[in-house]
Amino acid sequence: MADKFIIYHNPRCRKSRETLALLQENGIEPEVVRYLDTPPGTDDLKLIVAKLDVPVKDIVRKEEKAYKEKYKDSDFNDDEWLQILSEEPKLIQRPIVLKGASGVVGRPPENVLKLIK
Repeated sequence: MADKFIIYHNPRCRKSRETLALLQENGIEPEVVRYLDTPPGTDDLKLIVAKLDVPVKDIVRKEEKAYKEKYKDSDFNDDEWLQILSEEPKLIQRPIVLKGASGVVGRPPENVLKLIK
């Protein structure tokens, strides 16, 4: 059985919509997780970061108002960032697409083509 695709999706985000459409154009109907409605917990976020193979801080949306107001000049460790992201999912980079043990951030949306090969 082929690995399923999962997209952590915000339908209000243009890049997220474009990434979902690109997957669908390639015949893929991913499991859609609306992460603002059902935020991932710290354990889920650890798995996501491991599949992306990036530091936790790399999935933080630094252009968000909440980041600029509360976190910009702070030096949090990975566990602290995981807790912050689970409590403030708006700060999670979007969209994130996972397939099996791999994943990418869909910025730009064409990044998901790496998972389709």
